Amino acid sequence: MSWTMQQVRELKVNRYIVIDDEPSKIIELTTSKPGKHGEAKARIVAIGIFSGSKKSIVSPVTHKIQVPMIEKKTAQVVSIQGAEVQLMDMESFEMFNIEIPEEFKEKIEAGQEVQYQDAMGRRQITRV
Repeated sequence: MSWTMQQVRELKVNRYIVIDDEPSKIIELTTSKPGKHGEAKARIVAIGIFSGSKKSIVSPVTHKIQVPMIEKKTAQVVSIQGAEVQLMDMESFEMFNIEIPEEFKEKIEAGQEVQYQDAMGRRQITRV
């Protein structure tokens, strides 16, 4: 399982949640007071870490929500094939292909180490 459950009231800005099966970083979190017949609600605005799309949800603060397990890892660039790069994880020595983000296209070279994040079965290069 690549996620856990956490109560909405325990969430904080700059942490991560799952919205529409996408790990997302919380950029705004506001809570309202409980109403006459209801409970306090939280409005969460987050940006998807893979898609970059902005999403928002409203949920009671006592409900539980999915929180992704995000691993930050190091890998070595084995080869570059057009818009993709072949990486080898420095701990497990696993080989895999991953798309090169636009901001790193000119900076990546074979043999160098890069940092990537692995969340819910998806990977993305974060630092060169």
